[in-house]
Amino acid sequence: MDPTTQSNYDKVATEHVEFDWRLDFENRIIQGSAVHQLTIKAESVHEAIFDTNDLTINGVSIEGKATSFDLKPKHEVMGSALHVSLPSGLSKGAKLRVQIQYQTSPNSMALQWLEKEQTQGKQFPYLFSQCQPIYSRALAPLQDSPSAKITYSAKVKSVLPVLLSAIRVSPPADGPPHGGKIIGKDEITYSYNQPVPIATYLIAIAAGNIHFRSFPQHEGKTWTSGIWTEPELLDAAYWEFSEDTTKFLAKEESLVIPYGFGVYDLLVLPPSFPYGGMENACLTFLTPTLVTGDRTLVDVVVHELTHSWFGNGVTHAEASHFWLNEGWTTYMERVLQQFLHSPAHRGFSYLIGNRALRDALEEYKDRPKYQRLIIGFEKGEDPDDAYSSIPYEKGANFLFYIEQTLGGLDVFLPYVKDYVSTFIGKSIRTEDWKSHLYGYFKDQPDKIKALNSIDWDAWFYGEGTELPVELKFDTTLATQAYALAKRWDEARSTTDISRLDFKETDLQKFDANQIVVFLEKLQSYPPLPSDLILHLGSLYGVSSTSNAEIRLRFYGVALQDANSPAAQHFAVEAAKWVIGDDGTGIIKGRMKFCRPTFRSISKVNHDVAVETFMKAKNYFHPIARKLIEKDLKLA
Repeated sequence: MDPTTQSNYDKVATEHVEFDWRLDFENRIIQGSAVHQLTIKAESVHEAIFDTNDLTINGVSIEGKATSFDLKPKHEVMGSALHVSLPSGLSKGAKLRVQIQYQTSPNSMALQWLEKEQTQGKQFPYLFSQCQPIYSRALAPLQDSPSAKITYSAKVKSVLPVLLSAIRVSPPADGPPHGGKIIGKDEITYSYNQPVPIATYLIAIAAGNIHFRSFPQHEGKTWTSGIWTEPELLDAAYWEFSEDTTKFLAKEESLVIPYGFGVYDLLVLPPSFPYGGMENACLTFLTPTLVTGDRTLVDVVVHELTHSWFGNGVTHAEASHFWLNEGWTTYMERVLQQFLHSPAHRGFSYLIGNRALRDALEEYKDRPKYQRLIIGFEKGEDPDDAYSSIPYEKGANFLFYIEQTLGGLDVFLPYVKDYVSTFIGKSIRTEDWKSHLYGYFKDQPDKIKALNSIDWDAWFYGEGTELPVELKFDTTLATQAYALAKRWDEARSTTDISRLDFKETDLQKFDANQIVVFLEKLQSYPPLPSDLILHLGSLYGVSSTSNAEIRLRFYGVALQDANSPAAQHFAVEAAKWVIGDDGTGIIKGRMKFCRPTFRSISKVNHDVAVETFMKAKNYFHPIARKLIEKDLKLA
């Protein structure tokens, strides 16, 4: 059983949920009901148990008749279990409808309500959800486990346009915004339907002054795709993503199996969104930091759409096996890099990711359990405590190693297609995947011998900061970046900066990813002297760039030596940058940026880190806020 849920989904399971909601922006709550269509899966079941978190339960009925219920005391992580009494005499296979009237809390962990000043247009408030890993229970009473997949439909009353992780029924997406009514004044009803069973963490909602533009239809495809965002960002976001999104999706289909969700739309959210992207079914949420004006970061979309097969399609059964979602997705994202660009781009992606992997493994040295691929969560343990690059990067490295061990992509890709075809729509554990892998190659003794040569336990349960095997990747695209980093390292003994042979044009032929690798390589050397760091930042403009990926890496270099004058200076600058107090007014809500930045600042000057965070804490998403508080030892 899933250790993060209190529900009894093994005895009585939700098959479909009908949501009927009204969005109350003034009081920051969602009011309404959830009607569960339940199937009895065991004999002598006398109650259905649902997960909730800070929900007010106003009433429960079964087949239209009021029934008794008991909302248990709140567990710190899992929330409050809602026990609903069922009629006696139900036999296995019986079906019934349970309606739960409820409302969310203004402080819901699943929802962030933004003031109009926190949006692009600064005219209307905004709402968006983030339910992964276990926060859908703060949006609705649910059996909140990836093992309990459901379909859902929804009717949502709102004065602002509404998006859900489902297919819109009405008003039409390509019609006038808000059905032609006055945005912010007229309340209308939005209807959606999600016919594909999904994990509950993929239920998502967003509402605000959101407008749509469709991408050109990809030849021969029945699915549709487009971009949603506030009107002030629509032109830029459309340009950023329209050229590649459908191309990415079509290529993934050719490698795996056809896309099954019918619609693949993108939503660019306000800056407080805590992730780079979230693969909500039919509707990928994206951070606005990807809209760079040069399409250098659009490959994040490859990762999110890949989840349509690995995660949304084949799903981890519970948090202990989260690597099955993210490791597989990261691996396949990089396979696509090879087909869309070149083998060198695939290898380059691993080089970029390995820095984040090393940092994450180092971060968990005091909690080595979280360095594993299979974590083995205890009942009620918070899966967010283990959230890092490890399931992504260690998992992708593991699959790359298996691919190489078996003989390369020509051997492994046919297996991948069979893996997805076998488990699509199901929730699995690592042992299910491993058994299937052996089963697929059972008639090929040389492949079985190769699989037997793998130290499975070292990969699954190994701890420490090193991988079980040192892997080799194509470094073609990194050569120049490595060479430049080496030159800066060798310049550390120079006392007269004016005599250095570095030029502003050194980075002229580098793309953004190569600059990232250059700065990450610099971090592998001992910290540079303060005068060199100041020169580096100003000469190349990396200390003031608007590209958050590059800025983050520069602060990684600048804050390495906590006692240096450069670190003292840039700790203050980084603090201003991360909360948007640098003249931009744009908070760096994406946890990839805010968490390591706050940790680095804290090592240099803990008081500055705490004061900065406390000043702007309410502007961060509740999930990011919770984890930053833990990072800074405030919780």
